[in-house]
Amino acid sequence: MTADRSRPDLDDTTVEGLGKLSEALETIEQARGQLYGFHQHSGKADLLLQDAVELFRKAGHTRLADDLDRDLVGRNVIADRWTFQIVEDYDASYWSVFRAFDERARTELSDGDRHVYEARMKQRERSAGHPAHEAGPALSE
Repeated sequence: MTADRSRPDLDDTTVEGLGKLSEALETIEQARGQLYGFHQHSGKADLLLQDAVELFRKAGHTRLADDLDRDLVGRNVIADRWTFQIVEDYDASYWSVFRAFDERARTELSDGDRHVYEARMKQRERSAGHPAHEAGPALSE
C-alpha cells in the first residue's frame, strides 16, 4: 500500500481497468447479498408454510396438511439443493474466485491499493482548501 492511493505513477488505462474490476466486484457483492436474501426469504417461507400446515391440521384439513407437509415442506428449491447449498456453491465456485482475481490485480498493478480510480476522482473533484474537501487519509495534498 502506498502513501498516495491516487497512484500518480500508474497510467490512466491501468487505473481505469482497476476501477472497472472493482466496480464488477462491487456488483458481485450486491448479487451475493441478494442471494443471501433469497436464502433467508425461502427459509422463512418454509417456516411459515409449516405454521400453515399445523393450522390446517388443527382445523381438520388433514389431507391438505399431509400433502403440503410431504410435498412442499423442506423441498429442494432446485434439483438436489436447498438455498444454503446454492449460496455455498456460489461462494466456492464464483465469488471467491472473483475476489482472488481482484486481489491479484491490485497486488500486481497497484501494490494492493484499493479504489485507485475513486482516489483519483476525489483528487480531481475536490476543491483545495475547502473544509469539506480535505484530502483525507491515504491521499496527498
